[in-house]
Amino acid sequence: MITTIDQKFAELLNNWQVNGWPIGNLMLVLIAILLSVLLCGTIGIEREWRGRNAGLRTHLLVGVGSCIIMIISIYGFPAMFGEKRDVARLAAQIITGVGFLGAGAIIHRNNGTKGLTTAGTIWIVMAIGIACGSFNFFIAIISTFVIFIVLTVFRKVETKLAKNKMMLMVIAPTDKPVLAKTLAIAAEFDAEVSVLSQDFVSNNGESHIEFLFKVVFVSGQEPIPSEEFIKRLCDESGAKDIHPLTVHH
Repeated sequence: MITTIDQKFAELLNNWQVNGWPIGNLMLVLIAILLSVLLCGTIGIEREWRGRNAGLRTHLLVGVGSCIIMIISIYGFPAMFGEKRDVARLAAQIITGVGFLGAGAIIHRNNGTKGLTTAGTIWIVMAIGIACGSFNFFIAIISTFVIFIVLTVFRKVETKLAKNKMMLMVIAPTDKPVLAKTLAIAAEFDAEVSVLSQDFVSNNGESHIEFLFKVVFVSGQEPIPSEEFIKRLCDESGAKDIHPLTVHH
């Protein structure tokens, strides 16, 4: 059996009593809740600063709520008559419930999906809250540090890696070979085109097709010839409208 520093610390505090009163339990619970506020708030501030819908308060509520439920799971249901109990049962329900909450942060439209990163941070603050509530403080602290690095430093890495890519929403008449022409033009630019979605739309008797393209310029030209590529599409593909898209996380 492996014993961690967190377990030793929790055991030491848990056994602390003053005049027969288990003061250590109270101190342990206070540390867990305050630490979850600090750690989950750090991630929430980053999301708030980025202007996301799920910001500081949402992340605090999810993280601290998960922490409290985990504490209740440990202390709130004392074993009766020596029965064994599963303290992780409520934690399993938290994971399921927060999964649905995270899905609410994801916005899906015809031109793509937004909010995946925010949904991930909602899920991770739940995990941090559970770690604090189960008195795994070092795991919670290290995890928060790693996640903050992912959200800040890795964002710059992701932006750099995505410089040779762009997303296009192309609206085309049904009688024009827009897809074939787009592939032909892309070949001239040494680019690869992926069709992410293709929707047939009919309004007021008029029909058209909406394509969502991901274009990757393989040659690694800097800057990428995005404006020239879009101009060629507008002139030669027969598309009714072309919109370059910005990807949000």
